Amino acid sequence: METRDCLREPIPEIFDAARLLDAAVTAHLRGESELASRLFGMANDPKVREWTESLWGTASPYIKVREVPGAPPSLDKNQRVPVRMPNAKERQLLHERDRFHCRFCGIPVIRKEIREKIKRIYPEFVTWGRTNLSQHAGFQAMWLQYDHVVPHARGGNNDLENVVITCAPCNYGKWNYLVSEIGLSDPRRRPPSQSWWDGLERFR
Repeated sequence: METRDCLREPIPEIFDAARLLDAAVTAHLRGESELASRLFGMANDPKVREWTESLWGTASPYIKVREVPGAPPSLDKNQRVPVRMPNAKERQLLHERDRFHCRFCGIPVIRKEIREKIKRIYPEFVTWGRTNLSQHAGFQAMWLQYDHVVPHARGGNNDLENVVITCAPCNYGKWNYLVSEIGLSDPRRRPPSQSWWDGLERFR
């Protein structure tokens, strides 16, 4: 069967938004708050939001589920390994391994904790409300998630070998499917993306 690395190839505007966010943090660290504000605002690109919204939700045209012979069935809750997100030490190991890039589509990602720190200083330009439309498009698309490649519902465990860093659109789009069921290759079989991107961690 034909496979692909991700549900939908990233659009150039996502990487443009990443560069704008990176420049905004640099401006902030230099004390140039007005410039940082403008750059954060410019990264709130409607085209990036469209890409994100095209992937999450049951109506996504990019998610086509297929039957895979011999695939493990969904387990009853009492048969599953209890869901556990990585602890602080494990998260650090994942960040070092995956280099703040989605292991599926390769886009840069940003931890929620960093986004919240930026939002506290620039609330007018880094919005994060309860609805998708009220959230900053750049930060929304690049929202770092920890995905269990084999979902707990299908027999997956919490070992780091079964966890990869992803962006929110890829994580929510994949949902509880096996990668084979939605035509994806296993991201663990290819090396993580490498670039200059630091996840905006220096904002701290």
